[in-house]
Amino acid sequence: MKKLPEFLKNIVISCAILVMCLVLCQLIQVLFNDNALIPAMFGLAVFLISLITSGYTYGIISALFSVLTVNFAFTVPFFTFDFTIPENIISAIILLIITVVTCGLMERIKHQEVIKAESERERMRANLLRAVSHDLRTPLTTIYGSSSALLENYGLFSEEQSKMMLAGIKEEADWLNRMVENLLSVTRLDGDDVSIIKTETVVDELIDSVLVKFAKRYPDQEVRLDIPSDFLSVPMDTMLIQQVLINLLENAVRHATGMTRLWLKVYTISKKVYFEVRDNGCGIPPERLRDIFSGYMNQGATPVDGKNNAGIGLSVCAAIIRAHGGEIRAQNVRGGGSAFRFYLKQEDKNE
Repeated sequence: MKKLPEFLKNIVISCAILVMCLVLCQLIQVLFNDNALIPAMFGLAVFLISLITSGYTYGIISALFSVLTVNFAFTVPFFTFDFTIPENIISAIILLIITVVTCGLMERIKHQEVIKAESERERMRANLLRAVSHDLRTPLTTIYGSSSALLENYGLFSEEQSKMMLAGIKEEADWLNRMVENLLSVTRLDGDDVSIIKTETVVDELIDSVLVKFAKRYPDQEVRLDIPSDFLSVPMDTMLIQQVLINLLENAVRHATGMTRLWLKVYTISKKVYFEVRDNGCGIPPERLRDIFSGYMNQGATPVDGKNNAGIGLSVCAAIIRAHGGEIRAQNVRGGGSAFRFYLKQEDKNE
């Protein structure tokens, strides 16, 4: 279902709050036969509208409406406008001042939030660039060194040695390719207008595709499945969610020291479909759990994802899931191992 435009959303919110306020004021008048609370009720309504809506317009219009309504329907003489009484004029001025001050404060808070979000984005960019510059050096050095040795000393290496060096070059090239895929996803998700094209995807087909790609890279690693037998589909950008699952599975293979079992589980709670990758390895250092999806790792910390990198793969996973409106978490499992879990929201068929 498409979202309402911002101005229409603000109008609906303002009207809903004012209607509720009118109903409550009528009840107060009928039950208590007292109008003393009614100006305060409208003041609260105007405050809430100023708090929730954007800009000054809706709050000021609501304040004017409230002043006229209180004066017309809840002030003696009833059902006539009378601004000759000083109390009415003072109440109107106070209500307008409250509205302007509240709107001003909210605009300042929203502006600060925008600045904070932009600063966080710049920090993430800097962290990713720092990680990339560090992480590309090792595989490129390996590729350059092995290829140079083979070219300059051709014929001096045995066939087995040559195959080992070529296998090392291929492994490093594969890792660089996956790094580039992750970085391309970062650039795709880094704009202000993130465009996620969702299509209804059958979960069984998604898992099959992920396992096929994963098996090509790690043919000896068994993945134990636990997925619902019922038909299950979720709206998603299939390629991006595939990348998330592959990143999480690879992360377990590379860094879950002592792992003997790897699970991929899918289950539903309410209208959320959860995907979980769990292992029985060494777990995650407690000091890393807090910033594991940040894309940055302090010096001296043990790598958690990627070959040498500072969490680029996991930061990409987090960005993809956030862009889908979901949430991703990591935790250590009692008895040993770690679990990475995220959810995607299902949509009603009539939406």
